[in-house]
Amino acid sequence: MVNAVEMRPGLGDISSRRPGAPGAPGVAPTVLSMLQSARRGLAEAADESAPGARYVTAHLAALRAAAAVVAARGEPPSRRRKPHSVWELLPQVEPALTEWAAFFAAGAGKRAAAEAGLPRAASAREADDLLRDAETFLSLAETALGVEVQSPLPLRPAG
Repeated sequence: MVNAVEMRPGLGDISSRRPGAPGAPGVAPTVLSMLQSARRGLAEAADESAPGARYVTAHLAALRAAAAVVAARGEPPSRRRKPHSVWELLPQVEPALTEWAAFFAAGAGKRAAAEAGLPRAASAREADDLLRDAETFLSLAETALGVEVQSPLPLRPAG
């Protein structure tokens, strides 16, 4: 079986995107690996035929991208309780992504319902929309970290 990542243009190893450079300057290899994992997750989501699985996989890809930004920026010092999710940390370390953090945090319940196998947790349209949003978010995360942005995935029309 051929890996979906290998079949999609622009989804190769993030560290090899810039000719002659091992990775984005100042970006740790673990962060690059997290971004690469998010990119692979988007490719997997695009290949999912079941809307619930597509929604879950796209949401998890966005979560990996957010985790990469938080890991790159370092956890902010906190005088209050520890945040419970990366979506709470993201606005503290990268304020430009605050609205995205709120958007994906709001979708966590739908993702949990889809993971639980609820048949109408996410429609095909919702899954396709989230996949496109997760792609945009990953590109913004890459830009925020100074990593060359990859071209968007070719997505099938909502249906």
